[in-house]
Amino acid sequence: MKLRQYLQGDKSIWGIVVLLSIFSFLPVYSASSNLVYVVGSGSVFGHLLKHIAIVCVGWIIMYAVHLVPFRYFSGLAKIGIPIVVILLIITALQGTTIEGANASRWLNIPIIGMSFQTSTLATVVLLAYVADYFATKREVKIRFVESLLPLWFPVFLIVSLILPANLSTALLLLFMVAVVAFLGSYPLKFLLGMLGVAILGLVIFVLLAKAYPDAFPNRVDTWMSRIDSFSGNGTNTTDYQIERAKAAVAVGGVVGIGAGKSMMKNVLPQSSSDFIYAIIAEEYGMLGALFLLFLFLLLLLRILINANKSESFFGQLLILAMGIPIVTQAFINMGVAVALLPVTGQSLPLISSGGTSLWMTFLAVGIILSVSANRKAAIQENESNPLAALSDEA
Repeated sequence: MKLRQYLQGDKSIWGIVVLLSIFSFLPVYSASSNLVYVVGSGSVFGHLLKHIAIVCVGWIIMYAVHLVPFRYFSGLAKIGIPIVVILLIITALQGTTIEGANASRWLNIPIIGMSFQTSTLATVVLLAYVADYFATKREVKIRFVESLLPLWFPVFLIVSLILPANLSTALLLLFMVAVVAFLGSYPLKFLLGMLGVAILGLVIFVLLAKAYPDAFPNRVDTWMSRIDSFSGNGTNTTDYQIERAKAAVAVGGVVGIGAGKSMMKNVLPQSSSDFIYAIIAEEYGMLGALFLLFLFLLLLLRILINANKSESFFGQLLILAMGIPIVTQAFINMGVAVALLPVTGQSLPLISSGGTSLWMTFLAVGIILSVSANRKAAIQENESNPLAALSDEA
């Protein structure tokens, strides 16, 4: 009971997020043997301890952020836009290349010996910025020309900086910007027009990359091979991943073969990150995989409920902008694992091993809880102060 007093906001979201992150210890511990015995990196127990430490730091981030009144994220987003642009540029300049392909999405920080995936931070900051933009424009008519510089310039700049190294993240970010813009009552014809410009820009980028493969780092060949593989004409590397993931799901059957008993984890690349859902399906079966899907659907339901209950338009957009990408990314990861979608390289939120991506997910959840907590605080204040409630109604 005392613990609940310190946890503000939607208790269901708290429960789902903590449950998912604690459950992640089991599949990460199991799948880490791939890194140890195949890649030759560290020990299984060492990887588990690292993951536990990362999750604990994530809980601290989530708790600290949820104490911040959500209105402050409006100003923080404005300050954050130029910062993430600079970080993305530094990452692009610092990134390594392998045979002309951009092979790095991380910003190396030599002082502390860590790397930071800047695109995940850029996603959170940009979506908060877009939510704030439409919240401030709610009472005025949005003119297309006037929205080009304050709205679309930072959107296309950040998406363009993410695109060469991470197509799936760039597309997911652009999709979420379009969702927030639609919910923010941006004129549909203008929104479709900007999406058309984005598609045209992507086509031009791909054509330039194919025509001049050595001109700039890119992963276009990787994208094409994954699409070809999904359509049945892929490369051996991508086919290998998909076939091993499908085999893991098939071996799991209905109830699974048991925790830690996966046979495919040692032959499936990225088994502790991108393909961890296949390992979960193998060890916990269809029932375990469906239960995990149910938890993410329940999280989506709570996100929608809290967005609907928020009395602030900015709060509503902020909850949706932070929450929907988490669930969407989870669905994408699951779809890839069961061969419903081409390989994207998206991790399973709150489950896959990693550092930056996990922390940014906890940051986004903390923002959602901040909106929920402030709504409940306002209700409690009105209940304890009837005069305040009467003045609000007046």
